[in-house]
Amino acid sequence: MGKQGNFRGKKASKKENGNKQDSKVPSQTSGSKKRRCCGGGCLCFIVLLSALLGGVGVLYSNQEYCTQLDKVLRQYAGNEMVDEGYHKAKDAWQFVKPYAEIAQEKGTELFHKAKESSEIVLDKGTELFYKAKEEIEKLLNDPKKDEDVNFEKATYPKKDITNDEDYNISDLLDLGDDFIQEKNLERANDHFEQLLTKYPNSPRALYGKALSLDKLAEKQRSNKMLEEAIATFQKVMDAKDTPDELFKQAGLKLGEKLEFRGWNSKAAATYQNLVNKFPSDITVRKKLGVSYLLMGQNEKARRVFSDILDIDKGNNFARVHLGFIVKVTDNNPQESIPLLRAIMESNSKEIQEGKFYFHLGDAYQRLNQTEKAYEVYERGVKKGLFLSKYQRSLYNCDGIKAQPWWKPEETGYQQYLKILTDNWKLIRDEGMKQIDPKTGSFLPEEENLLDKGQWMQFTLYARGKKNAKNCAKVPKVCELLDQITPAKSCVRGQIKYSLMKPGVHVWPHCGPTNCRIRAHLGLVIPEGPKIRVADETRTWKEGQFIIIDDSFEHEVWHTGASDRLILIVDFWHPDIDEKTRRTLDPI
Repeated sequence: MGKQGNFRGKKASKKENGNKQDSKVPSQTSGSKKRRCCGGGCLCFIVLLSALLGGVGVLYSNQEYCTQLDKVLRQYAGNEMVDEGYHKAKDAWQFVKPYAEIAQEKGTELFHKAKESSEIVLDKGTELFYKAKEEIEKLLNDPKKDEDVNFEKATYPKKDITNDEDYNISDLLDLGDDFIQEKNLERANDHFEQLLTKYPNSPRALYGKALSLDKLAEKQRSNKMLEEAIATFQKVMDAKDTPDELFKQAGLKLGEKLEFRGWNSKAAATYQNLVNKFPSDITVRKKLGVSYLLMGQNEKARRVFSDILDIDKGNNFARVHLGFIVKVTDNNPQESIPLLRAIMESNSKEIQEGKFYFHLGDAYQRLNQTEKAYEVYERGVKKGLFLSKYQRSLYNCDGIKAQPWWKPEETGYQQYLKILTDNWKLIRDEGMKQIDPKTGSFLPEEENLLDKGQWMQFTLYARGKKNAKNCAKVPKVCELLDQITPAKSCVRGQIKYSLMKPGVHVWPHCGPTNCRIRAHLGLVIPEGPKIRVADETRTWKEGQFIIIDDSFEHEVWHTGASDRLILIVDFWHPDIDEKTRRTLDPI
């Protein structure tokens, strides 16, 4: 967060001379707007007012009252007319009027007292008082005054989020907004909290408190405070007379924070509420569609994006997301391409995401339009979405070594690799016993990477967690794996058997992250299987490792006559230190 500054702008100027007003709700006369005291300019009139008002000393103790009267009286003391029009005069008269009758009743007594000090001041003061009173009454009777008040409201910059009651305290609400803008978050939170004690149903005060809590939660990394912010955003939506624009802003913020908290179903419900209230608003429909995608509810998302295209046929955001669904859910690259190509036709930042370039290029590859695929990938590289045309992982660490093929000595993991190569036959034999379909151990690949054939896997570790049920089937292998710390702790990898039947072709694809290197231990290797990584093709050998960075594009064929079996072991990339490893989310 940014540093806290010295907040002494026009809205915070009252914090002077040790006056700790920031801990209280500042007072404000209804209808008044942003006044400043004139300082020493009103000193000469204190004598005048003393003469006129005698014992009504409370008036003089309030510098703001003095200021308002001073501004009106100045125009009759030889200064130019009041600069800010009849509004200031009207405000001044509100302060003066209660004392006019008292001044008249005590006129004689006050005259004699004032005469001893200054007959000139009394005479001038009396004249000014009545002239001011006469002028102010003219202004108050001006039929244009209501038009001007309405004009002031109409030109208020935050009118769309301010109801009539909030407009009466808009100075105070704006002051709190300024505290947030200036990143004085604790003061903003206290300010809105104090306002809510006096105006508990103020939508803008609730919204200001929710914003300050949200930013404090981010600053303090506090889920508790985030949840309080979420509850307060909800109160804005539930409040009576919340303006539509503020309702929408609060709803969008609420949905965003619910998603961040991992409460996706609540976020979707919030966005649906917004869609119901604002059916023609494309923005809230976009949010609803994406929230369904985050929950894996692709059919609901499909309906949302289709509805957007019914409203706006050229909406590229809806086109791209619908294309993503057609590609991933329907497995229909042909129909997905015209929709996904919106990323190539528009520079809109909201659709310039690596995953869309990834799937558009992949769709071309699956239609054997390789040249077009690499045009898409090269565009993604230029936009900074991919590391290279071959290395297209989306969850990456910066500044680490990138090469498609690795030698064992380059990894620093030789001692761990040796444990496995020394026991490769044991690993093979325990794995072979699980191939029988009756065991239920080997399951089909589920990432939609298979063009043809049968490709199955038997997982022992995933995301840094041991699969106890599967390890019980191959106990000796898992005893060995328990010694391989940089593999079993890799939350961005797996350890698994991979079984490939003859006739397999695996589409060109990239792993999701560059944070790992992938070691393949050959167990049963007949003639025929081969693997291409980037632009180089190799094969496996029994009892030996080949090591790749699977964030680079790779493709597999098996043209042989019998099964191929390997053990896949993902290690942390050796350039990623222990501290960084602990901060990375599982994949």
